[in-house]
Amino acid sequence: METKNRTIIITEFILLGFTTDLKTNAMLFVLFFIIYLVTFSGNILIVYMVLINPKLHKPMYFFLCILSFLDLCYSTTALPRLLADLFSTERSISYVACVLQIYIILLVEGSECQLLTVMAYDRYVAICHPLRYPVLMRLGNCYKLVVLVFVLTFMLCTLPSILHPITICYNRINHFMCEVLAVLKLSCESISSSELQIFSVSFITLLLPLVLILLSYAAIISSVLKIRSAGRSKAFSTCTSHLGVVALYFGTVMLMYFGPSSSYSTDQEKYSSIFYVIVSPMLNPLIYSLNNREVKDTMKKFFTKS
Repeated sequence: METKNRTIIITEFILLGFTTDLKTNAMLFVLFFIIYLVTFSGNILIVYMVLINPKLHKPMYFFLCILSFLDLCYSTTALPRLLADLFSTERSISYVACVLQIYIILLVEGSECQLLTVMAYDRYVAICHPLRYPVLMRLGNCYKLVVLVFVLTFMLCTLPSILHPITICYNRINHFMCEVLAVLKLSCESISSSELQIFSVSFITLLLPLVLILLSYAAIISSVLKIRSAGRSKAFSTCTSHLGVVALYFGTVMLMYFGPSSSYSTDQEKYSSIFYVIVSPMLNPLIYSLNNREVKDTMKKFFTKS
């Protein structure tokens, strides 16, 4: 009965963030504000470049626009509140807002993993089966793949959290946002079943997509090695950007979710979250724009006209 009463009165959470030192928070504010500006402008610019250039109206760039949208959702869900909390003495977030932040992060996180798998499949078909590419990757199929990504992610990542809520006894979260592993530590009950659920979902939404991506690129490398040397660099250039994003994103996310959350340091979770929630969305448009000739040419024309 006491546990229930304690749960009922929790209507908000306190985000402990990084530190209470004013100078450190001021430096972090400048750093994260610049990151958010670069992230927002970079991803918006990618979408705009794809829309204005008919040469970029291809499945690869359509998926890139969806990736930019997900990165915008990532950073906008966490960074504005983090910037406000750096100069706040309370750092409180309502229960509803905290739960919504968890669900959005889970949905975006899982969707990005599946989308990167779809993008690897797109490169596999383009390089290994170029004659079938216009049929397999026509626009209608691309729309269906994106819808499938969001539906599967919602069913696998978000819905289990909605159907099996945990009983909360504490309201101080050692994090800069409401992250599922950090909130899980506030439970009044044993979290072993929740840990098993997180591990199972992580296996399906993280490890399996990564295996599919690696298999796709194994087939791509095998096909590219059969191409004459003159065409190899062009074939590889369309894949290096995607591989860079995959390595950055999957590396940091898997570091968090493959391991018992009860024994994993919350500080480690907090700093790992910086990479996939804050840094990765900023670097993705930079990686694609710097390594892709068509995107670079579009940007040069755009800025020259401007």
